[in-house]
Amino acid sequence: MTVIQHQSDGKRGSFFIEEGAKRFAEMVYVMAGARKMIIEHTEVDPSLTGQGIGADLLEELVTFVREKDIKVIPLCPFAKAMFKKRKDLQDVLN
Repeated sequence: MTVIQHQSDGKRGSFFIEEGAKRFAEMVYVMAGARKMIIEHTEVDPSLTGQGIGADLLEELVTFVREKDIKVIPLCPFAKAMFKKRKDLQDVLN
């Protein structure tokens, strides 16, 4: 169940893990222009706590923004803390 999916309508989007109709984890963002993304919120189901799922979502998002040359503003407290900890991800920060 660790397949991370991505959906976007061009303005808002998310990276998420879903099984059936239930979303178990999600990192939500909004685009602030063509090359700027604001991470708004991260949520992981309690059943997945401690498995690094939030970090997996963030890594997937970072891979995506690197490919598209997008800069990130992490308003989400989890994402902000992860960027502070992980120097290897900081190249995408605005």
